[in-house]
Amino acid sequence: MIIAPSILSADLYDLKTDLEKVDEAEWIHIDSMDGQFVPNITFGANIVSAIRPRTTKTLDCHLMIAEPERYVRDFCEAGADVVTIQAESTPHVHRVLQMIKDAGAKAGIAINPGTPVERIQPVLAMVDLVLVMTVNPGFGGQDFLPETVSKITTLAQLREVNEYSYLIEVDGGITHETAPLCKEAGADVLVAGSYIFGAEEPNGRIDQLKQAVK
Repeated sequence: MIIAPSILSADLYDLKTDLEKVDEAEWIHIDSMDGQFVPNITFGANIVSAIRPRTTKTLDCHLMIAEPERYVRDFCEAGADVVTIQAESTPHVHRVLQMIKDAGAKAGIAINPGTPVERIQPVLAMVDLVLVMTVNPGFGGQDFLPETVSKITTLAQLREVNEYSYLIEVDGGITHETAPLCKEAGADVLVAGSYIFGAEEPNGRIDQLKQAVK
């Protein structure tokens, strides 16, 4: 299981120190929000540029922004390894995913709690990652929505039947209690923010998650 701490919950005043506290994680998750697609404003490609020279970890960028086609190249050029767009954010999903791939990054598609898996079935063959939001996006620290677990199961089944190669990522309300539910349903990557960075020992929380899904 890949653990991806979300810097949305990190101490931005001392981000370097907080990143050092999660050195047992494989990925770093970066949530970009524009105040339009979701009611919050966070990071742009500049934060990716700042982090990239300081880590060899996979930089996993989730763009919760309107018209992502305007920005995906900036994130790729800044050093993102994975760039994920929201299925609901553009009518040109296939085109934007291809833009990400052409720019040299892995392409991901995300769905909100109210969006069915059927919405993204036409692009599942081309994506490297599918992100299931288990909270409504915009703010950290929300409670896990158990009704979203069935989407993970459906995506795992579609992957097996069609021999797709995407990873299934889950973001929202991930703790040592909810992580096993996601693992059992078929998840490969778990994003956790406040659960990790809100602890005195963030690496200890990462270990808890890994133990919980064994």
